[in-house]
Amino acid sequence: MRPLIKPYHMAKSTKSVMIPDAVLMNKIYIIRGQKVMLDRDLAALYQVETRRLNEQVIRNKLRFPADFMFRLTKKEFENLMSQFATSSWGGTRKLPLAFTEQGVAMLSSVLNSETAIRVNIRIIRVFTKMRELLLTHKDILLQLERMESKLTSHDTDITVIFDYLKQLLNPPVPPRNKIGFRRKDETD
Repeated sequence: MRPLIKPYHMAKSTKSVMIPDAVLMNKIYIIRGQKVMLDRDLAALYQVETRRLNEQVIRNKLRFPADFMFRLTKKEFENLMSQFATSSWGGTRKLPLAFTEQGVAMLSSVLNSETAIRVNIRIIRVFTKMRELLLTHKDILLQLERMESKLTSHDTDITVIFDYLKQLLNPPVPPRNKIGFRRKDETD
């Protein structure tokens, strides 16, 4: 007799999370000079309610020091909302939490769902890709600055060369001695 294969005996599928990089990058904001993601965006990506995510964070407060997570001020929140043409945020009782890259990484140890772990991996990869892009752009900017300083020194060199060429093409005419008779009241 053949054994019956039950669905739970099958190997778990290792689905990758299909969230485009552009979607994740649009949910990363620069606040207080740091790249952060807001609790409601993370909750939507992890497919949990925002209050559930925040409950887990509060239960594990020691895992989230100030450089991992902070609450937005009212002014920061208003500035952030003003960037959107239409507000889909709805009414809020509390100002949102902002998680830095380290805070997002720490969330994977707090939220144990498979979706949260997979999404977290994608988010960390996007943060890493953004950092690499910024470093690449920084290198390009440094090279441009070097070229600009070289060109600036070349500009002064070119100006000097043109001055010499003008002098060669238009040599100064030495004053000539006058020939002839002079009156008594005339001088050279």
